[in-house]
Amino acid sequence: MECFSLPSTTLYDSFQHSQCLPQIYVIVFLSYRRNKVPIPQHQVQEIDMAIPFLLVVLKLLMILVFSGWVSLWLLKPTEVWTQKWKGAEEGATTTVFGYNGLDFAVYSFPLIALAIIGFIYLELKQKEPRSRQLRSPRKALSNPLVVNSYVGILSAVEVLAVSLFVLFLAWTFYTRISNDYRKMMPVKNMKLNMWQLKSFRAAVRFGLLAEACLALLLLPILRGLAIFRILGIQFEASVKYHVWLGTAMILFATLHGAGTFFIWGVKNHIQDEMWRWQKTGRIYLAGEITLVTGLVIWITSLPQIRRRQFEIFYYTHHLYIVFLVFYLFHGGDRHFYMVFPGIFLFALDKLLRIIQSRPETCILSARVFPCKAIELVLPKDPRLKYTPTSVIYMKIPSISKLQWHSFSVSSSSSVDDNTMSVIVKCEGGWTSSLYNMVHTELGSEADRMKCIPVAVEGPYGPTSLDFLRYDSLLLVAGGIGITPFLSILQEVEFVQSSGKKRIPSQIQLIYVVKKSQDICLLESVLPSLLNQKSEQFHLKLKVFVTQEQSGATIRELVNEFSRVETVNFDIQCSKYATFGLERPLWMAAIIGLSSIVFLIVLCCFNDAFFHPVSKPKYPSSVIDLLLICSFSIAIMCGTFVAIVLRWRKLQKGLPISSQKSVKEIKPSLLESSHALEEHEIHFGGRPKLQDVFSQFPNETGGSDVGVFVCGPEGMKESVASLCQMKSQGIRMGAQSKKPYFSFHSLNFTL
Repeated sequence: MECFSLPSTTLYDSFQHSQCLPQIYVIVFLSYRRNKVPIPQHQVQEIDMAIPFLLVVLKLLMILVFSGWVSLWLLKPTEVWTQKWKGAEEGATTTVFGYNGLDFAVYSFPLIALAIIGFIYLELKQKEPRSRQLRSPRKALSNPLVVNSYVGILSAVEVLAVSLFVLFLAWTFYTRISNDYRKMMPVKNMKLNMWQLKSFRAAVRFGLLAEACLALLLLPILRGLAIFRILGIQFEASVKYHVWLGTAMILFATLHGAGTFFIWGVKNHIQDEMWRWQKTGRIYLAGEITLVTGLVIWITSLPQIRRRQFEIFYYTHHLYIVFLVFYLFHGGDRHFYMVFPGIFLFALDKLLRIIQSRPETCILSARVFPCKAIELVLPKDPRLKYTPTSVIYMKIPSISKLQWHSFSVSSSSSVDDNTMSVIVKCEGGWTSSLYNMVHTELGSEADRMKCIPVAVEGPYGPTSLDFLRYDSLLLVAGGIGITPFLSILQEVEFVQSSGKKRIPSQIQLIYVVKKSQDICLLESVLPSLLNQKSEQFHLKLKVFVTQEQSGATIRELVNEFSRVETVNFDIQCSKYATFGLERPLWMAAIIGLSSIVFLIVLCCFNDAFFHPVSKPKYPSSVIDLLLICSFSIAIMCGTFVAIVLRWRKLQKGLPISSQKSVKEIKPSLLESSHALEEHEIHFGGRPKLQDVFSQFPNETGGSDVGVFVCGPEGMKESVASLCQMKSQGIRMGAQSKKPYFSFHSLNFTL
């Protein structure tokens, strides 16, 4: 009988007889269970029934908090808010919190609270029964509305969000400028006339638009603390928001700086103003350093540089520390609280990822494919579960001590408890070095190669198995883009064999490759290709070889799988497996603890240095340094908790297993199987996706089709356009029996 457990019988009895204890505390308490005391099945069912209600409550709470935070940004430019807020800050100055505590509580904490609530939501979401999760389709959210080679593929929600953000920027700029022009006063020290003064004020207000972009800039690139996961958006997909916000921020910051320099130049004050480090107010020199640093980061992140000289992009991006520190000195502490939440979460996320990748694990084995690709098998803790299409970040110190590379996990944690696999296509410098390292030892007489240490971050993945809710699946892969689909197919096969969940009845895999030997990457899903006896699940493969005019049949190519060579590695250099991320509940606790410590330390500094009794006049840079100290202490406290949690995991870790669970296909089964005859292979061209989309509903009969694509951008845009065209009838009120194609783009590279 399935059951939960509680720490002690006494505590269990108190829970059982307490009617006033909220269910949320019961569930949270269950998360920390240690000693095994069974709970009756009917109480487990009651908790399962309470979870959907709690999820709704948390959703409403997150909407309320986010709405309040957005309202602050909308009200901040108005004259009414300026007057009220000035009075509130003056009143808070006499308290132990000071105006710093008030600014943090009002401007910064709402977004931090949103992250805390979001991780509690994700914790409960994992406990929600799968049958309930599958009842919330998001067709309108996933399907593309705009398909363009410049902006990419945008859904209706993305277009709406971008439009609202642009309107917010326009509203902020218009309101600020209107207030400025209404009470225009000449600047005595620069002797500006009216048009010069208006230009100067406009340049200043462009800086506030850059501030609004900076407030959101770091949120899309959070990995472990990614609050975008609440919306089902993963890091690889949200990076484009970071690019857009960064470009907009640099544009507004450049207008801000150029406009200021222009007015200085008109009045011949450049030499006097640009080197000033004022004791109070805006520090001009700090702003200039901030702008130059931001321009260097932005220029080196352009695709022309990033793709050809990745190391330059990677190293210059670490100048963000210089950028943020000097932004604080330039803007002052009051403006810094507006952008503080993103910086706070990013710093925590960065340190937690460093801790998570320690200590290093090792590669168990490698399988070398004829198409110059290798499958790396890594040890993992049996308790680590991840969803298909998850992504890990890997660093191999023997190749580079600084470079991290992302790979889609090609295995399923439901199938193999002790290992996980990634497939690496060896094309770039780093991957070629890895391939040469493995390939040169294939002819070695030793049973095992030398140990290869590897640091792993992740896996990062979706919170639910969305692909299981569709009637049919259409999977389109190009080249190494097949890897996320390998994990999906293995998961579907496992779910089918267990019979616990509903699965798509028909799956069609369109695989586009350059050479026919690339088909060997499908080896891990060969059992699914051979096993077509089930009435509940049918998989059809269509391979398109673009750079060969003719070749072997599917059966002949499958026989070539025997050319895959396996290399085993020594594992003496590490006794640790991959443990993955901390649980969302612990993430929420770390964020909450760090934010409380920050506020406490800030209040202590305020009481010690800025108490109204003494009232010493400190330069604004001193206040900024105290804020940096408070921030550093808070982050270190959160890091300490993360280190303790990691140490506990390492203490409980099981010895790593050197064996990978692999299903062996008997040659007799392969020769006698008629399932291979159902699959197709075409030479000499790409698939005609228009025909594929037209024929697929007739072949499957499903009305709700999930379309997943992973490959080159051109392929994604073609599939997105067809999904957009084929599903327009649903949005325009056509017959509901018409197939609806729900588009999903999978990414594992930046």
